[in-house]
Amino acid sequence: MFIQNVDAGLERMVRERLPLPEEIGDVVFDAPTSTWSAQLSRITVSLFLYDVRRSSQPSRSATVRVGDDGRGLRRRPQPMVELGYLMSAWAGSPSDEHQLLGDLVSMVAATDSVPPELFPAELTTSVTLAMGDDRHTGRELWTGIGGGLRASAPIVVTVGADTFDWELQAPPVERISAMAERMSDPPVDVRR
Repeated sequence: MFIQNVDAGLERMVRERLPLPEEIGDVVFDAPTSTWSAQLSRITVSLFLYDVRRSSQPSRSATVRVGDDGRGLRRRPQPMVELGYLMSAWAGSPSDEHQLLGDLVSMVAATDSVPPELFPAELTTSVTLAMGDDRHTGRELWTGIGGGLRASAPIVVTVGADTFDWELQAPPVERISAMAERMSDPPVDVRR
């Protein structure tokens, strides 16, 4: 579910911040193959998800909270995941595509984290956004999906996987009581 939520948040960010209203263009997550691109008739931003892997970053998820009923809840830290997207622009001419891609790159370069209000559902962690991908090159990605080489930008989204549910937290310790027997005999000297 968290990947669909991230997709929806990225689409909303592109639509609001670029801006790209629905009546003007599309934001899609399809693989930009040659057969796919031949069917395009409008300005299109493609955010193709090509890589999903566990991140080495520590979790940023909340591990305790108070439930609606006032009871304490706890959760194991969520594992962080990196989602690699290939961002490309599709328009009527190369100069229009370069203009659109330049606007997209400027938008992403100015965004360290995607605001939570852009997502349709609450995520378990903040969502960071970065340009580039050290593991893949544009040429490898385009060859892998069977498309012709074109201007594009890989972006990496880091988010917590929605792995562990909230559980009731043990009640807090309010008092410790212990019983001790009274010793009637004096202490024994053990040094002898």
